[in-house]
Amino acid sequence: MTTIELVALDLDGTLLTEDLRYSQRAATAIAAAQDRGVRVTLATGRAFAAARPFAAALGITAPLIGYQGGVIGDPVSGEVLHRATMPDADAHRAIEQAIAENLDFNLYVNDVVYVRDLRWPDEFYQRWFGLPIRVAPDLAAVLGDGATKFIIIAEPPEADIIETRWKARFDGHLDIVRSHRLFVEGNPRGVSKGSALAWLAQRLGIPRERVLAVGDNDNDRSMIEWAGVGVAMGNSPPTLQAIADWVAPSVEGDGVAAALDRFVLHHP
Repeated sequence: MTTIELVALDLDGTLLTEDLRYSQRAATAIAAAQDRGVRVTLATGRAFAAARPFAAALGITAPLIGYQGGVIGDPVSGEVLHRATMPDADAHRAIEQAIAENLDFNLYVNDVVYVRDLRWPDEFYQRWFGLPIRVAPDLAAVLGDGATKFIIIAEPPEADIIETRWKARFDGHLDIVRSHRLFVEGNPRGVSKGSALAWLAQRLGIPRERVLAVGDNDNDRSMIEWAGVGVAMGNSPPTLQAIADWVAPSVEGDGVAAALDRFVLHHP
């Protein structure tokens, strides 16, 4: 049996339930894995800054993957080790398209989320984004050092339609992924959790076959496919489960703990 040396865990829908809590069983399994010398990281669409409190609470010190792979940073010092932003031309085009379609478009620049208007209560933005929210009628004017990503918020089935349309429209320019039933995300081309996990594993000197990745949505596909052992949560779409090496119980059924027990701690 392959010895796992690096574990990458998605947050929402994988480690965290809808109320943004993780179980004591999962926390105990993560601690046990780290006690054995296994490096554990969080790989999330959330901002690096928003992921750091979860890492601190769980005692995770390995570099974190944030922004769908757009940022990799040290959770202890806050140092950013790797950052990618989308070309201004692509960001401008996305902004113009979002305005034309009157979409709920949220632009991430330098750990601030910019919106043309507020369409949700403050609690919604804090719950899902965990970053300052600023109203900017002219989104193009705030690009500055470049956008890290954007999120379009829509209820299904509208979100399904937007995802399909934007994937076709921005093919070859931006990577469009679904991270939540409400969220269609745009990232710089080539940026993904899979590419970030490969970068991190190389930095840590850990071979691909000794990496375990666990996730629950389309944005986790790349890291589940890349890792030596890819695990899909029981609450993930059938398309993700189909490409996984193993399907864990759902997030409510402690799927993360089950995956760590099976592949790292070797508990029955």
